[in-house]
Amino acid sequence: MALLLCIEAGTDIGSVALAKNDRLLSLRESCESRQHAQNLAVYVEEILRENDLDAKDLDAVAVGMGPGSYTGLRICVSLAKGICYGAGIPLIAVGSLEALTRVALEDYEAGILNVDDISDAILLPMIDARRMEVFTAVYDLALNEVMPNQAMILDENSFADLLESHKLHFMGNGADKASDLIKSQNAEFTLGIRPNAADMIALSEKAFRENDFLDLAYSTPNYIKKFHTTTPKKNVLGCQPTK
Repeated sequence: MALLLCIEAGTDIGSVALAKNDRLLSLRESCESRQHAQNLAVYVEEILRENDLDAKDLDAVAVGMGPGSYTGLRICVSLAKGICYGAGIPLIAVGSLEALTRVALEDYEAGILNVDDISDAILLPMIDARRMEVFTAVYDLALNEVMPNQAMILDENSFADLLESHKLHFMGNGADKASDLIKSQNAEFTLGIRPNAADMIALSEKAFRENDFLDLAYSTPNYIKKFHTTTPKKNVLGCQPTK
């Protein structure tokens, strides 16, 4: 079993968790998305200090690789890589949508997910991507990927073909949008769940046992969409700053 540090910041929630032998030891989280760069580094330091650990005592660092917020993913992956480089330990990737689905299944099995029977359902985790767009994928109950990660603009006809023959269970903060549009009797919704570092523990432990590590030099987050910036109006017009 491994001592793992998990970092997730693909949404407005940034979190850091420490786990040993598949058990949560410490957790820090914040909803201040604009402070991820500052908060995550502080949380790592606090968690290591309160457990009397150094980064070199860790067996690996696991990071939520998205999809999600471009800025949040860039920050948490950069932080995780820096820790791994400095401590000489491996980096583990955890898909944020898969982790979201797994925690919903665990909550259901524990009897704390307030939904009907999902034993024959198809699972659709959704992460808010602004406006009417979400990052989503489709999984069966064994967490096999039925539809790969993608960005999708929702409307009332989204997933209509699947809903004709299957019960679909939507989850995550992006499911809030879907619940306003999709009115099929085969659609169920668990709202407000967001990816969290503590939810990454089981998948991280599995990856560690299987030696499933990332290349520190070349691995990048799963952004799905390209990052777009706008050119300031004064530059478009060819204006020069006033001296």
